[in-house]
Amino acid sequence: MRSIALDTLPDDRVYKILCSLVIPRPIALVSSMSAKGEVNAAPFSFFNVFSEAPPLVVLGLQHKPDHSAKDTTLNIQETGEFVVNLVDEALAEAMNICATDFPAEVSEIAAAGLTTAASTLVKPPRIAEAPAALECRREVSLAFGPQRELLVGRVMHVHVREDVMNERFDVDIEAYKPIGRLYGNLYTRQHDVFALNRVSYADWQASQANKRTG
Repeated sequence: MRSIALDTLPDDRVYKILCSLVIPRPIALVSSMSAKGEVNAAPFSFFNVFSEAPPLVVLGLQHKPDHSAKDTTLNIQETGEFVVNLVDEALAEAMNICATDFPAEVSEIAAAGLTTAASTLVKPPRIAEAPAALECRREVSLAFGPQRELLVGRVMHVHVREDVMNERFDVDIEAYKPIGRLYGNLYTRQHDVFALNRVSYADWQASQANKRTG
């Protein structure tokens, strides 16, 4: 077993270690809007759902090398609102284009050939091509040094394509086709899915007894 002291390594090595091991990670293609009405889209894989009561998501926001905030961070600071657009296989290429370091005057959404749709409760639009979108408002932001900020957002409204989720809120994983982030330029599809049933303590005890007497 390799033993690694992270405090002895430069940040890029720590990033490589953690991002290579904590996989796969869900991808949030975040659409946000500046106070002037300019729409931005950027993907984040330091992302996950955090709680259902209240419904919360978390985003890891990275600043530029000069420690200035990127567009998504600035927009959320100004408006307090954003949309998490979930990424499926069909959206993968466009999501990757949105990660390009375009100049401020270039729209990532237009460059990626995407279209927007009006949100219900927040001003930033959602991405129409996304299989699902979570309308969010900033709950709290925590800064961890000059490069990283942890954003907690409250999910206010959800949009889901009808073939992905039915009226009982069951998800059809074959229709959804979500992708996950691995490391470097690698991503993963969710084609090989298996089930593990949760076991109660009583059932576990019974299984152990059966092993001893069997």
